Amino acid sequence: MSSVPQAANAQLFESFGIRAQGMGGAFVAVADDASATWWNPAGLASGAYFNVLLEYDRSREPPEASSQAFAFGFPGLGLSYYRLPISQMQPDTSTVPDGPSRQDQRHLSQFGATVGQSVGNHLVVASTLKLVRAGETHGDLDVGAIAAIGHVRIGAVLRNVRESSFAAEAGTDEEALILARQARAGIAFTARSPGIVNEVTIAADADLTKTMTVVGETRHMTAGAELWLWTRSVGIRGGLSKDTVVDRGSASVGLSLALRSGIYLEGQLTAGSDAKRRSWGSGLRVTF
Repeated sequence: MSSVPQAANAQLFESFGIRAQGMGGAFVAVADDASATWWNPAGLASGAYFNVLLEYDRSREPPEASSQAFAFGFPGLGLSYYRLPISQMQPDTSTVPDGPSRQDQRHLSQFGATVGQSVGNHLVVASTLKLVRAGETHGDLDVGAIAAIGHVRIGAVLRNVRESSFAAEAGTDEEALILARQARAGIAFTARSPGIVNEVTIAADADLTKTMTVVGETRHMTAGAELWLWTRSVGIRGGLSKDTVVDRGSASVGLSLALRSGIYLEGQLTAGSDAKRRSWGSGLRVTF
């Protein structure tokens, strides 16, 4: 018999996006590559003509688990696939201390199609239609918007509009899963120059809703920066994140290296007292 959802869960925004993670999670107004399919669908409109990414992420605790992503996008159009462990979205219900849980072996897969539309000269609105599977398959929707005025971008996104729910796996003590609505807003300032430092971006984000995770409820405020150097051959990132629910924080660093023009090897490392944010990740991004 299917159980009734007990608590609202969701994926952390910071689960994916090597650049975003390296900036501490301050990316809702920055999102301009294929990871916009996760962070803010409106960001694709201002990105490169062609953008593809492959990504692997590893949470360090608790518990250790891996996530994978593939996405590609054109201005206003994107396709994506994300796979992450359900164990990162629910409090641990195992009755055996440090013992294995079947929940740790379950994954949530998300297939998405992103489309967007410009409204006037300064505003883009977009949505990601997605199929989400965790034993069952349900349709859901993310919507986002970005307003750009000069060097400033303001973004907002609402995820999991339909709040898809998934029954608990039979024979386990886990609870059913419901993907709660998530809202987040951000602001970014970008300056460009022809010198050694080609581009500087400073950004800040704030969750407008709480999210249930493996270690309980969370709500993040983040700030970060990104520098592109030597004709965009090297990208350097750093950021800070604060969980306002439990008063814990994390710090992140990230790096992009151009293997050749438009092809980047990227990585990020996040550490700190906020256990759910301790992670590392690597990826390959192709952009033209």
